[in-house]
Amino acid sequence: MPGGFSEVKVLDNFYQTSSFYPMPVVLVSTVSANGLTNVGSYSLCFPFGIAGEHYMMLISRGDSNTSTNLLGGNKKCTLNFIPYRRRFLKNAVCLGYPGETTEEKLRDCRFTLVPSMCREKEEGVSYPDVVSESIQIFECTWVDDKELFHYANDGGERHFLLRIDSILIKERWAAALRRGGRFPSLPVDYGYRDGKYFWFAHHGRPYSEPIPKNKGIDANSVAYEVQRMPYDLEWEDAAYERLVKVPRVFLKKVLTAISERAISDGEKRITPGLLDKYNKKER
Repeated sequence: MPGGFSEVKVLDNFYQTSSFYPMPVVLVSTVSANGLTNVGSYSLCFPFGIAGEHYMMLISRGDSNTSTNLLGGNKKCTLNFIPYRRRFLKNAVCLGYPGETTEEKLRDCRFTLVPSMCREKEEGVSYPDVVSESIQIFECTWVDDKELFHYANDGGERHFLLRIDSILIKERWAAALRRGGRFPSLPVDYGYRDGKYFWFAHHGRPYSEPIPKNKGIDANSVAYEVQRMPYDLEWEDAAYERLVKVPRVFLKKVLTAISERAISDGEKRITPGLLDKYNKKER
């Protein structure tokens, strides 16, 4: 074929049998019927809703402990993102082995389980423990709403739409998230290959590529910067639109000035009218 390509057959589990597809390594914790926390390894877990309501999509075997626990009535679920350490990944492979009971998995688990840190807990609901060694943790709730999402499962696999209730990040990486420029070493999984091994890769050090200066900003770029700022203010979507002509190099400075002024004035919401008011006072 042109360009040196060869067509391969698209097989079941195509992400690992018919391609090279990098995936996350996630330890999913749920609560079993006897109240114990079950921990299972997953890689088919991806962002599903990124604006407004925030979701992850988890794909699991239909008969797994994770599926059984969620379908059993306790819809709480925690996604634990562990760092790249070979001893962790070795145990993650062990915890992903199908057919074992929760008790058997807990005996093999080499991670430290600590109670959920969710701030607002529902009364009478058990929350799964979280993995203390994690770099970041997503505490979630399965949203069993067919009007919101429905997938015609054949019994072999289940698709769980998980609403993100909270994200917890180790302090050093939370600080890096705010400042930018540093990234944790998260493992990359290429799946179960060769009928013998799971394959993992080390997270390489990211580098930055600046956006060309002749490329303007849009409302999403403004919203992204606002969301990273430490101010307790609500912004109307139309207010973002008013700032798209601000040069990128000055955007953070302008947003900081607006936010601090609004807080000083006792404002709670940034509206186009408020921006117009501040703009007139500057003239």
